[in-house]
Amino acid sequence: MGGEGSVGAPKEGVPRKPREEFEGAVHHAYARGVNRTLIFLDDDDRERYLALLGQVVERHGWRCLAFCLMQNHVHLLVKTPEPCLGQGIQRLHGVYAQYFNRRHQRSGHLFQGRYGTKGMRTDAQLLLAARYIARNPVKAGLCREATDWRWSSHRATLNGARPGWLDTPLLLGYFGADGGDPLEMYVEFVA
Repeated sequence: MGGEGSVGAPKEGVPRKPREEFEGAVHHAYARGVNRTLIFLDDDDRERYLALLGQVVERHGWRCLAFCLMQNHVHLLVKTPEPCLGQGIQRLHGVYAQYFNRRHQRSGHLFQGRYGTKGMRTDAQLLLAARYIARNPVKAGLCREATDWRWSSHRATLNGARPGWLDTPLLLGYFGADGGDPLEMYVEFVA
């Protein structure tokens, strides 16, 4: 068991299956620290990650609908104009890991393996992903209400104090597709 050629064992010389990416895709991307270790030790780390995220959004033309920085992992909901999610995540996490290791005098990998991603095939999937991302800190017991978590786009979506690269209008457009006030529908759905 577990020997050479076992089911699920990586095979030498066989490249990984490329991720499915296409023009205009919306992705729920996520990444966790190695062995679930912390990837943010303080607010300076979180602010640096968000600044880098903003640079990647601008550089690759992403439309960032939502994000949530947890203690040992991160969630992003992004729409890519062309198949460039992998390039953007590689840059974001590579540059952030270098910063983190330098600042905290450590070496080695920060993120555990490749990032994960789920392509949003329907509007319903996208709405559920947005709610999952907003409620993640509540589920983890880090706060009582999603609006209490400072390091999430949810709070910025509600109070209007959002970074220029966060595309709240696009996100709310999905919630208002069937009529009604999109912000009210978003708030109700997340609650």
